[in-house]
Amino acid sequence: MKTTLLSIAIKAYTHPKHRFQNLYGMLDAEFLTQSWGQLNKQAAAGIDGISIAKYKSKLPENIQRLTQQLRNKSFRANDIKRVFIPKANGKQRPLGLPTVDDKLVQQGVSQILQNIWEQDFLPNSYGYRPNKSAHKAVHSLRLNLQFKGYGYIVEADIKGFFDNMNHDWLMRMLEQRIDDKSLLGLIKQWLKARIKSPDGCFNKPESGTPQGGVISPVLANIYLHYALDLWFEKTVKPRMKGRAMLIRYADDFVVAFQYGIDADNFYRVLPKRLNKFGLSVAPEKTHLKRFSRFHPGRKRSFQFLGFEFYWSLDANRKPIVRRYTAPKKLKAAMSEFYQWIKFNRSRPLKETMPILKRKLMGFQNYFGLPDNSRRLSRLSHYVSRSLYKWLNRRSQRRSYNWSSFTDMLGYFKIEPLKVSKRSIPVDWY
Repeated sequence: MKTTLLSIAIKAYTHPKHRFQNLYGMLDAEFLTQSWGQLNKQAAAGIDGISIAKYKSKLPENIQRLTQQLRNKSFRANDIKRVFIPKANGKQRPLGLPTVDDKLVQQGVSQILQNIWEQDFLPNSYGYRPNKSAHKAVHSLRLNLQFKGYGYIVEADIKGFFDNMNHDWLMRMLEQRIDDKSLLGLIKQWLKARIKSPDGCFNKPESGTPQGGVISPVLANIYLHYALDLWFEKTVKPRMKGRAMLIRYADDFVVAFQYGIDADNFYRVLPKRLNKFGLSVAPEKTHLKRFSRFHPGRKRSFQFLGFEFYWSLDANRKPIVRRYTAPKKLKAAMSEFYQWIKFNRSRPLKETMPILKRKLMGFQNYFGLPDNSRRLSRLSHYVSRSLYKWLNRRSQRRSYNWSSFTDMLGYFKIEPLKVSKRSIPVDWY
């Protein structure tokens, strides 16, 4: 009987200690064709310059060739093209661009891994998982802080997580559930694939998995499942004097404690635990804070997934946990909109206004939560003023007065940002 993803998921759920064999054989033409349907078609070309569109034009032939290479074990991971994209803080984020061949096979393998480990992952993990999202993590965190009596927060940042995952540890973790040397060897090929920098130099990584690889998210979750989540659940929590809770989205996590002594102990041992797995915390971004309804105010706030959390009072003077767009996130969004408007001011409005509207809706769909209306309004006013300024600099004559400018916004249906009515917004973060 042919192995399917559903049968794998059922087996993994009913047999928590089972180690799967013969998974490599699933990578046949039918499975890769299904995997193609799940692939991100907007991804950039890899080192061979072959785009998704070009690959698709000969898809049956490419899948047949790929299947044959996998069958006779001649498939080899290609070099990875590294590019850098600017971050809001002025730094650059490295991205690794695999070839379409590698993307397609990685998509298939990642589906296999996902269906196995999805049965093992704990509920506190929200990143890169079915029916999970950054927004659900934010919602869960707020509810727990509001009603469960937590008084201390450890906000942590893992320094260069994707670049520092230890390959030996990762392979040992994968072996907890996989007893298939061919599949494990394939994954190891991707981990060890050479990376070509923009200057033409090649580097063979000793650790990490490139951000941008299709398989990287599930590997990251598997790594932190063993290095952090299980350790917290099975070792840390039983030793606590009070309640403790960890919520994680990929490598971004916060931990809440009922008592200060528990928070302090965790804060001290966390670096040692991460160091065991080749990881370290960023000291400037890792903090222990008092966070209690009895100590309200913005000075005791913390940030998670683009939101600032702090205790305040509602209309009835009762304590409430509020969430605003984090100041750095708001400032970065303002800068991004300003630069985009300035750069595109000379293009026809029929081209730019629909794009601007989509950008604004993307921000609203993620940050349009209750309590955040002031920050949404602030960004709306800023974008309107920036647009008015740069449209009126397109020529020596003023293009718009405020009345005609408002009419133009109405024509393109660009409205002020407001609290979204969607229960699960699209992730902006």
